[in-house]
Amino acid sequence: MGPLAGVRIIDLTSVMMGPYATMILGDYGADVIKVESPDGDVMRHAAPMRHPGMGAMYLQGNRNKRSIALDLKKASGRAVLLRLAAAADVFVHNVRPAAMARLKLGASDLLAANPRIVYASLHGFGETGPYAGRPAYDDLIQGLTALPALTGRITGEPRYSPATMADRIVGLNAVHAILAALFHR
Repeated sequence: MGPLAGVRIIDLTSVMMGPYATMILGDYGADVIKVESPDGDVMRHAAPMRHPGMGAMYLQGNRNKRSIALDLKKASGRAVLLRLAAAADVFVHNVRPAAMARLKLGASDLLAANPRIVYASLHGFGETGPYAGRPAYDDLIQGLTALPALTGRITGEPRYSPATMADRIVGLNAVHAILAALFHR
């Protein structure tokens, strides 16, 4: 139990940024349902791991969550997701907007299933501008912000932080935005 007990979150995120955000919401007591493709989140295979498909970062970022595997490219998988969303408070994804549009899972699609749902779309470069639609990973974002160069001024050699710092910072900000949206609703 916690302050978010009774709040249901559909988590269509992978790698670290999105799972970190929904992990915190789960830590606060939300009922988080992680939706994975039949192949699973790629972080399942990131070492170190004691058992195949159970990487340590995957296990940490997905604690306090229930999970379901759905093939969202099939009508039946999409229908199950929309049924879950109809009874949820929040839908979080970190899939590029063009892919969500192809899947017919954009904000308007989810809001048609549930007009009260908070739709949180987490992606690196926004929906407009020269980098819109490009994939974004932690090390790429760190490079674009010149963090490795700043580190190089101290160490003498540029290098990125191995602590997935950008993903965690964005994940924390996503938590704040989701909480504010829930409070506003």
